Amino acid sequence: MEVIFIKDLKNQGKKGQIKNVKDGYAENYLIKNGYAVKKTKENVTKLNYENAKKAKQDAEEKEKALKLKEKIEKEKLEFTVKTGEGDKVFGSISVKQIKDSLEQKGYKIEKSMIDITTPISSLGFHNVVLHLYPEIDAVIKVHVIK
Repeated sequence: MEVIFIKDLKNQGKKGQIKNVKDGYAENYLIKNGYAVKKTKENVTKLNYENAKKAKQDAEEKEKALKLKEKIEKEKLEFTVKTGEGDKVFGSISVKQIKDSLEQKGYKIEKSMIDITTPISSLGFHNVVLHLYPEIDAVIKVHVIK
């Protein structure tokens, strides 16, 4: 029996996937527990509609991410820190500080989007990567001054 998965099921199928499975498994487990529906003309039409809707939504989100990338890369964040002998910085700039600074400038960025590969614990300019969308990353400059 061919079924259309409506939920992800580990090692079996992903949402939207059409797969041929044994009749008993389909009836007694997949359909009964809400993981899949029978492949019918109506269900395939519904799947195609949902895929088109999702593709349109993804395209809109990607476009928003590209515009945000263009706008945010022009920004420069400045942080004033205390220093010791030889301009050694006490502590480092955290992801939360970067997030808060971006929010003050009007950007809604989640902490999980900010990628600091090495700790920002020295004076000068540093590059910070923001993961805005899959395959769309923005790089902002962080300036640490005393």
